[in-house]
Amino acid sequence: MKPDVIVAYPLRPRQMAMLAETYTLHRLDLAEGGERDALLQKAGPICTALVCNGHVTIDEALLSQLPALKLAACSSAGYDQMDVEAMTRRGIKLTNTSEVLCDDVADMALLLMLAARRRLPEGDRYVRSGDWGQKGMMPLTTSTSGKRAGIVGLGRIGMAIARRCEAVGLTVGYCGRTKKAGNDFAYFDEPVKLADWADILIVATPGGASTEGLISAAVLNALGPAGSFINIARGTVVDEPALIRALQERRIASAGIDVYLNEPNPDRHFAALDNVVLYPHHASGTEETRDRMAQLTLDNLAAFFAGRPLLTPVN
Repeated sequence: MKPDVIVAYPLRPRQMAMLAETYTLHRLDLAEGGERDALLQKAGPICTALVCNGHVTIDEALLSQLPALKLAACSSAGYDQMDVEAMTRRGIKLTNTSEVLCDDVADMALLLMLAARRRLPEGDRYVRSGDWGQKGMMPLTTSTSGKRAGIVGLGRIGMAIARRCEAVGLTVGYCGRTKKAGNDFAYFDEPVKLADWADILIVATPGGASTEGLISAAVLNALGPAGSFINIARGTVVDEPALIRALQERRIASAGIDVYLNEPNPDRHFAALDNVVLYPHHASGTEETRDRMAQLTLDNLAAFFAGRPLLTPVN
């Protein structure tokens, strides 16, 4: 008999087909209204595993309807919508896929940084509109090589960003709870100190309560009117109204943003700004990485049901 698994968010098509071959699936992701309650009443007592991603809320209300649950296999790096403490109390393991998306997310951090500082969207519009032919060369932009990049959070993704920053001629510093061994980057114990040192501030820290509002108005002011702010972490990490005001008032020069407080409908003020490059929380959104994320989720499920150690446990 196939093990029973709840699907709260689908994987890639190939991995979904493999999932359906191996397990009896209960598609919570397809249920609406009363169907959802009925599905949970039926599947909750028999499903020991759940497939989800970081946008799925797993709280006490849901956990109380899943008394048999022992594993939540999350196909994303972030899990700030999940009550990990409650899961741990109930003996539920959580896995994620942070190890396989580092390169694409780090690439996006560099892309946003360069696009913001070199005003790439403006240049694209300048050519398409015919302004180049009518007005001549567009205004000068800002160099990146030779500047300082400060990274908030030097985990796997932060380190991948640091390597890329060095490759384009940036001096790297970082901020974290503790100083990390194995590198010679400048260390700062507070974001405001890092921002004061840096020309470019890149946020790569996890989301959640411990980092909420970490990038405050004071940090943005310390970055200064020539500074660039890049966020590929979580929208909660920055004081978003303060960021918008800093961009509006030119207290920072530019920003590149992949994550927002309100997704998928970000604050409307972002769209009116000409000094910010916007991306729709899609830093890991490549065919290759999403396939690897889905496969790692499957591999964690297989390890769980075989009684083997989980590949990427969170708790």
